[in-house]
Amino acid sequence: MDYSYMDDTPTERHDSMNKELSTNSCPFCTIDSESVVAENDLCYAVRDLFPVNPGHTLIIPKRHFRSWFDATPEEYIALASLMKQVREALDEEFSPDAYNIGVNEGTDAGQTVMHLHIHFIPRYRGDVDDVRGGVRAVIAAKRRYPS
Repeated sequence: MDYSYMDDTPTERHDSMNKELSTNSCPFCTIDSESVVAENDLCYAVRDLFPVNPGHTLIIPKRHFRSWFDATPEEYIALASLMKQVREALDEEFSPDAYNIGVNEGTDAGQTVMHLHIHFIPRYRGDVDDVRGGVRAVIAAKRRYPS
């Protein structure tokens, strides 16, 4: 894998990526900087345009790549660090009771934007009738654990 992009500063990488991929219409490569709610050198966070709950936030690497498994070790650290920062801000602003954190990895898992992004979803007591199974609900028939 070519890591030559790491020689540039994060801003230069992001600017270069925006120019290169804007013709591909990646919405995460052309994000309006005013919609960014948190950021570090390698990733940024924005509120989801179609939130499943108040505060639903996306954590997105600045470098364009599709898969969680294509992230560099430095990007994994930056993503986790920004998640913690976002959680602290959401705790203060929305006071959720819990969180779901997820990645749709590939089209068959529901990925519709082919740029890695992590869904950081605040959960509130009573937002669904039965929370048991959590992310297992992505396959409704498998949600419940065997009795």
